[in-house]
Amino acid sequence: MSDILKQLDQVLEQRKQDDPSQSYVASLYDKGLEKILKKIAEESAETLMAAKDIEHNGDKDHLVYEIADLWFHTLVLLASQDLSSNEVTTELQRRFGLSGHEEKANRSK
Repeated sequence: MSDILKQLDQVLEQRKQDDPSQSYVASLYDKGLEKILKKIAEESAETLMAAKDIEHNGDKDHLVYEIADLWFHTLVLLASQDLSSNEVTTELQRRFGLSGHEEKANRSK
């Protein structure tokens, strides 16, 4: 697993103990799942808009920035559910080498 993902997992776990008035992530945890989900929806929409904007202005850096925000907030969601990026990377590793059709067919079993 990437060192940055491990570092983020550690920081996000530690933020559970922080004062919500002093930490953005702690404030998300404090506001609950609905707030975290709304933030992911917002970041998803911004990611889609940034991708569409590439056609007009060629700014790929903006897309990378928005995807970083989206990934970050999905990591916050994982941590809020006592999960980490390790569970996701393990699942991705399990899928590696399977065709998308094969992986999807295996889900229903």
